[in-house]
Amino acid sequence: MKVDLFDFHLPEELIAQTPLEDRTSSRLMVVNKDTGELEHRKFKDIYEYINPGDCLVLNDTRVLPARLHGEKEDTGAHIEVLLLKQQEEDKWETLVKPAKRVKEGTIITFGDGKLKAVCVKELEHGGRILDFQYEGIFYEILDQLGEMPLPPYIKEKLDDQDRYQTVYAKERGSAAAPTAGLHFTTDLLDALKEKGVHIAFITLHVGLGTFRPVNVEEVDKHEMHAEFYQINGETASLLNKVRAEGGRILSVGTTSTRTLETIASANNGKFVESSGWTSIFIYPGYEFKGIDGMITNFHLPKSTLIMLVSALAGRENVLHAYETAVKERYRFFSFGDAMFIR
Repeated sequence: MKVDLFDFHLPEELIAQTPLEDRTSSRLMVVNKDTGELEHRKFKDIYEYINPGDCLVLNDTRVLPARLHGEKEDTGAHIEVLLLKQQEEDKWETLVKPAKRVKEGTIITFGDGKLKAVCVKELEHGGRILDFQYEGIFYEILDQLGEMPLPPYIKEKLDDQDRYQTVYAKERGSAAAPTAGLHFTTDLLDALKEKGVHIAFITLHVGLGTFRPVNVEEVDKHEMHAEFYQINGETASLLNKVRAEGGRILSVGTTSTRTLETIASANNGKFVESSGWTSIFIYPGYEFKGIDGMITNFHLPKSTLIMLVSALAGRENVLHAYETAVKERYRFFSFGDAMFIR
């Protein structure tokens, strides 16, 4: 299957640069995965489509303000650091720019010396292992000095960093937000609970690989990045109960979908308490074992995310929906509008 089969024309002005003031006021395209039929609603109308006994599964990862601006201690040269993954104690795998200025032994200072980092290992493609030195609590210092690592297609500065967090973000560790969840408010989630909808949380820490383009011609030649996930026993039991009683499991976002499918695929369609790393790649031909429907945003052309959506709703249905979204001037990507595949 050719990657080009998932291409579509997207005018640049439809890439949302800023979030809407009211999270629930974004548009919602409802797609029937069996017929391809489309409905155009507001996101708050999602309430009408989720039934008592259904379970909404949310990714409670919290985005780290992982972009830091510092200076080389000896020359004062500007260095940008992006935290990727904690290795041990205060050592982090990072991306640095410009990488040629950061050699083993280089010291970088941030925030008038509140935070320092020593390069202890050079990796490929601008990667560096940095050992951080500070007084106090690292994450509190990061909250003060760091910036949200917004996707490369967002050029506008984000005034309120919390708008790149879901209202239920809890577990620190992501390099990017699970953006389908940005549409929910606490009030909307409370209303769904009162209706009899189950709300469950899993965790998948989104890596920067989510933004990497697919650089092969054949879909099955692409290698997915690995991301850490976890699900507790209470959530696993709830999901098994919902399925046994005939309710639908509805994932919020591709990250929740990949987590649920990883677990269900390894356990004959059942959910169990587990954690680990997943590099599951879902594209047309995949047989879903964990979810019945999904809420998601509108994704990049030829991305692994549009391939996942196409696996659930059918490639032709999805491309028709995307062509319609462009025609109807929907807003795309992280701060854009939403789609509900039912």
